[in-house]
Amino acid sequence: TFVTGRAEIVAFLTAKWERELDYALRKELWAFEGNRIAVRFQYECHDRDGQWWRSYGNELWEFDEAGLMARREASINDLRISESERRIFGPRADGDQSLIPIQ
Repeated sequence: TFVTGRAEIVAFLTAKWERELDYALRKELWAFEGNRIAVRFQYECHDRDGQWWRSYGNELWEFDEAGLMARREASINDLRISESERRIFGPRADGDQSLIPIQ
């Protein structure tokens, strides 16, 4: 999906958050230089039917002079999982910097 402009971004994120319930996210900073950063991420959520999903991948972000995101590229893999396969539960505890292996 390619979105352009704030209105499309708001619509895209609103729809995403309506379908991705009990969303829990982990990100790891890989690199940064100037106005660009690269992260590795993994999140889990379920849909309205109760199906759990794990999504993982990489994101590249570039920011403009005002600090707003000017460009985002992402490679995301979605994996259907059972609830018993979940590895991410809510927010991290204070000070937790552990990484979750990506399969």
